[in-house]
Amino acid sequence: MSDRWYSKAVIYCLDVDTYVDSDGDGVGDFRGLIGRLDYLVRLGVTCLWLNPIHPTPDRDDGYDVTDFYAVDPRYGTLGDFAELLHQAGNRGIRVIIDLVVNHTSDQHPWFQSARSSPDSPYRDWYVWSAEAPPDRHQGMVFPGEQDETWSYDRTAKAWYYHRFYRFQPDLNVANPRVREEIKKITAFWLQLGVSGFRIDAAPFIIELTEPGNPNSPKDFEFLTELRQHVQWRRADAVLLAEANVEPDGLVDYFSDGGGSSNRLHMLFDFMLNGRLMLALARRDPEPIIEALRDTPALPSGASWATFLRNHDEIDLSRLTAEQRNEVFEEFGPDEEMRLYGRGIRRRLAPMLGNDRRRLELAYSLQFTLRGTPVLRYGEEIGMGEDLSLPGREAIRTPMQWSYLPNGGFSSAEVEQLVRPVIADGEFGYEKLNVTAQRHDPGSLLGWFERMIRTLREAPEVGAGSCTYVDVLAPPGVLVHRADDASGAMLFLHNLGTDRVTVDLQSLAGDAEFPNDVFADQEYDPVGKLDALELAGYGYRWIRLHRSPAG
Repeated sequence: MSDRWYSKAVIYCLDVDTYVDSDGDGVGDFRGLIGRLDYLVRLGVTCLWLNPIHPTPDRDDGYDVTDFYAVDPRYGTLGDFAELLHQAGNRGIRVIIDLVVNHTSDQHPWFQSARSSPDSPYRDWYVWSAEAPPDRHQGMVFPGEQDETWSYDRTAKAWYYHRFYRFQPDLNVANPRVREEIKKITAFWLQLGVSGFRIDAAPFIIELTEPGNPNSPKDFEFLTELRQHVQWRRADAVLLAEANVEPDGLVDYFSDGGGSSNRLHMLFDFMLNGRLMLALARRDPEPIIEALRDTPALPSGASWATFLRNHDEIDLSRLTAEQRNEVFEEFGPDEEMRLYGRGIRRRLAPMLGNDRRRLELAYSLQFTLRGTPVLRYGEEIGMGEDLSLPGREAIRTPMQWSYLPNGGFSSAEVEQLVRPVIADGEFGYEKLNVTAQRHDPGSLLGWFERMIRTLREAPEVGAGSCTYVDVLAPPGVLVHRADDASGAMLFLHNLGTDRVTVDLQSLAGDAEFPNDVFADQEYDPVGKLDALELAGYGYRWIRLHRSPAG
């Protein structure tokens, strides 16, 4: 079994339908993605995370599934998907896929059968109530787009539960047959060759919904069952989950009461993400320091997944109202940039004013802090968003590959495209694309490639400990380090605009010929660590020492 490969991975997240269209129908597909695997290798990607790939009415960008054992025919065949896994594996890239089993589409055959009769074998695969539950106007995930979590079905003559949209009825995980079916789904895809799953909406999957009880209990034992099942089928498979919950509830997703790491391998670090955004907005590292201090310790083998942007809005719900407003004012000043009263539907480059220095600083921070970095497609070239599109679609526009029509994404006519390519302004494809950046040695894409290559030479990051270095530093400066058996790395990041000098001579005893391995510019030699210069928005990665054994 690979030794916790996920702790040293670089994960790249994409939507198949907006990445590359190989057959000119306006929709990205597996064949197109296969053709760009070498691009991902050069970037430094070691794991692909594919957003939903299953057949769908596509009312929620694929998160309304009608068949968990098939692929969306627009993307190709199951054979094409198997070839993608084979070709990715040949290049050392693992593939994980979304596991969207909190709910199905209301067009799924299971639900159609369930609503047809109380005697249907699938009736109790969903959550029903004969009467209107008193809490049906609580717990909406999409406030402003939802007004209830229970809807009446005239055919079924009963109310059904849906944590998300009404066309996404929740599966009943209290039913042993549903639990077995979920395990069967994971076994199917593992047998095909995927390396694991990103579990959508994990807290809701394990919720044992009781009509009228807004605080229904959670069955964490199902996560234990799922982990055991998955690892029997493929020992090195990983379960990465989305669970944006209070800090004191996080450890339960990784471990049972005994402290063993027998549930999820990884969780997205929503707490750190929100604090990172606050720190960038304030130009002050204190929120990051608080996150590093306040997050509970993880059991051995568990890991965080870090991100700045993902396929959804930036979720600021873990910040206070005052802190949230600070971030809104800095990065989402217009109402059209905000979503659900809690988030920002923008990509990072426009949020940071397309300031190359701040972009490098932000991603240097993400890639050097605890956990495994997750990069959203297009961020490596600094893509923008299209706020004319509804909701989350603003940040789900097609990849911009070249100067060709539609940015080289597709040869189809514009009106046939699954989503319009950004064509105008400083983020339009004629000014911003992969080809242009390939010919510019100083491009953001080139910077990402160099940064990730450097990261690969620093196994302490991600796999080792991440510690805030509590020293007297100039305002705006964060100092942290990563340590494990392979050695020690020191990181300095200046979130402020002023050039500063940092005295870290107290760490000289840990150093053996310390030297810069990556930085925003050329600096004087590290020397005794007593006068480390740092430009505004500057960063330095300093190797303190390396173990000969690695």
